[in-house]
Amino acid sequence: MPAVYELYLIRHAIAEERGEAWPDDSKRPLTSDGKDLMRKAARGLARIVEPFDVVLTSPYVRARQTAEIVSNEFDERPPLVVVDSMTPSGSFQAVLNDLEKHTKKPRIALVGHEPSIGELAARLAGLRRPLEFKKGAVCRIDVKTIPPAGPGALRWFLTPKMLRAVRKP
Repeated sequence: MPAVYELYLIRHAIAEERGEAWPDDSKRPLTSDGKDLMRKAARGLARIVEPFDVVLTSPYVRARQTAEIVSNEFDERPPLVVVDSMTPSGSFQAVLNDLEKHTKKPRIALVGHEPSIGELAARLAGLRRPLEFKKGAVCRIDVKTIPPAGPGALRWFLTPKMLRAVRKP
């Protein structure tokens, strides 16, 4: 069991607008701009963190596309695992149940949607109010155990603009 689990919460990138073109919200893809901006943000993320051991992602198209973009920026591509707990209607307990299946992995990314990703971050970090995630934003929360026995430590919270600004050393 790792001394600390690094949980990286990621909101999906910019997706097509809801409407007649996408009557099934789960099938809305990322826009071409959303993909480009997320690739640049993921490049910055890959420069500041070790590769993830696994990426848990919502089955919604826009979240899976975001997870794939992030995963592809690492030399050692982490496996993607599609989990229903990361959908907009997923529960905190369902996320914990999915995390428990990966307790041998110290760096876990979770890709989801607002407002549930912000609520998840708040619960994990012991905050009273949800964090507001911009599309493509990432935060790191460290917890000692899965499931967490108490509040984790919010290590950082970066907007996609900040991540895109990270340059090679």
